[in-house]
Amino acid sequence: MKLIIAIVQDEDASRLVSNLMNEGYGVTKLATTGGFLKSGNTTLLVGVDDTKFDGCMSIIEKVCKSRKQIASSPVTMGGSTGMYTPYPIEVTVGGATVFVLTVDQFVKY
Repeated sequence: MKLIIAIVQDEDASRLVSNLMNEGYGVTKLATTGGFLKSGNTTLLVGVDDTKFDGCMSIIEKVCKSRKQIASSPVTMGGSTGMYTPYPIEVTVGGATVFVLTVDQFVKY
């Protein structure tokens, strides 16, 4: 058995949870906050039998595609005036960060 810990962007989370549940996977959803853009993300915990592991990973890969987005840069100093001005930068968002752990024992009460 495996425990999949998938950290996904909030805008992908609902669709991913729906797809996983429609395919019979049990999902626990945790609200978390990302570090880079301080944007909301969601951490999903999915326990799967080894035989269903590849199917679960395929769903995560299909739903959580990375994409480009314009964001404000970290603030930079502008000229000799000492003013701080943000500027737009293109960043890659979305996708999923996935951790897979082997589970020795699973108990459900």
